[in-house]
Amino acid sequence: MLFLLNDVVLDLDRLHLAPRHTAEGFRALGVNDVTRMGQELYAERPLLHATHRDRAMRLASLIMAKAPTINAALFVAPDFGCAPHEVSVRYMTIGPHVMAQLLYRQSKGALDLQAADREVWRRLAA
Repeated sequence: MLFLLNDVVLDLDRLHLAPRHTAEGFRALGVNDVTRMGQELYAERPLLHATHRDRAMRLASLIMAKAPTINAALFVAPDFGCAPHEVSVRYMTIGPHVMAQLLYRQSKGALDLQAADREVWRRLAA
């Protein structure tokens, strides 16, 4: 499974999931709880997806576990060390063709924030 986190395509099939007893603890969490966790992580480390890939993959897998149709998330912290509620969050469902195109661009070193924004998030002015 592929997941776009900000401007990085993550291959979640490579993720080694936690033991069963740890996974059971996450079962009670809802999507809002996972969103809050993501906001806390990004408030502390705004470039989490680039600098802490394992944590980013775990966050992405939790998002998909709680909302299986979502395969893309954008977390934007206004500043390092901001309050978690200041981190904006956006979820999307990306079609397989677009996701494959993003993965190809990433493999060629051509996927950056501007490219991801143009293809998916559409935050920047044209």
